[in-house]
Amino acid sequence: EASIQSAEAAVASARKAVENLTITAPFGGVLESDTAELGLLMNPTSNASCAHILQLNPIRLVGYAPEADVARIHLGARAGAQLTGGETRVGTVTFVSRQADETTRTFRIEVTLENPDLTLRAGQTARILIEADGALAHLLPQSALTLNDEGRMGLRTVSAEQTAQFVPVSILRDTPEGVWIAGLPDSVDVITLGQEYVTDGVPVRPSFQEILQ
Repeated sequence: EASIQSAEAAVASARKAVENLTITAPFGGVLESDTAELGLLMNPTSNASCAHILQLNPIRLVGYAPEADVARIHLGARAGAQLTGGETRVGTVTFVSRQADETTRTFRIEVTLENPDLTLRAGQTARILIEADGALAHLLPQSALTLNDEGRMGLRTVSAEQTAQFVPVSILRDTPEGVWIAGLPDSVDVITLGQEYVTDGVPVRPSFQEILQ
């Protein structure tokens, strides 16, 4: 009986050795690089890699949201990714960090997209758009922004008394056409030229110019 058990143990050990001849990954993916040559002796206990496998479906996009916007981003929210070539993909938010980056003071977010055809590649640049509750915003030239004496960002507006007034604002989005600004009332007259030369309470006589779209 002892010899039978010894033989069974030897067979099991041999089967295990044969299984170790075939290297498998714990997930499906694309073989990006094969660093091991045929016949090379590999030590399974070492940290040496034999291949680099990419899991591209689903694919994860990583971005960083500013402090002013992170509270409006929720897990499961719909998100879009606009690639540099103009193509758009739709996914969902799967991670929102609770801790800000120590250097940038922004919060890491992750968006997961389906990529069955593997056209999205690791390391590509994309613009992430996340669905959130709507907010009143105005599109203005970036040059209209200014700082008050305390260093706070805002705009110079014309009050009902025809005097200059500083209004603090926040930037929702920066686009080639201008910046989307939050923090202004529905209707407001914004000083877009000469705002650096007036302070709160100074009488102004604005002139208006029609902008043709």
